[in-house]
Amino acid sequence: MNNSAIGQSWEEVRAELYTPEEIAESNLRVALIGELIKARNEKGISQKKLEELSGVKQPIIARMEKGHTNAQIETILKILAPLGKTLAVVPIS
Repeated sequence: MNNSAIGQSWEEVRAELYTPEEIAESNLRVALIGELIKARNEKGISQKKLEELSGVKQPIIARMEKGHTNAQIETILKILAPLGKTLAVVPIS
């Protein structure tokens, strides 16, 4: 959807700036963070409580949820465990 008064759409700009692999990686990161936040909210757990349960400091959890850091898998697994979640490798659909 190109609006000549505004310029290119975000999708068009993103396709010019990033490779398909970078876009897929970004989409996966956003989906993972979204699921983490959703699981925490469904359990009614604050970031501080999640710190106590997982051993991961609250500021790190906050930076992850804001997308300001790329957490290692070990950190993600520590956070997911008290939420009753884990990671799985599944075919790309």
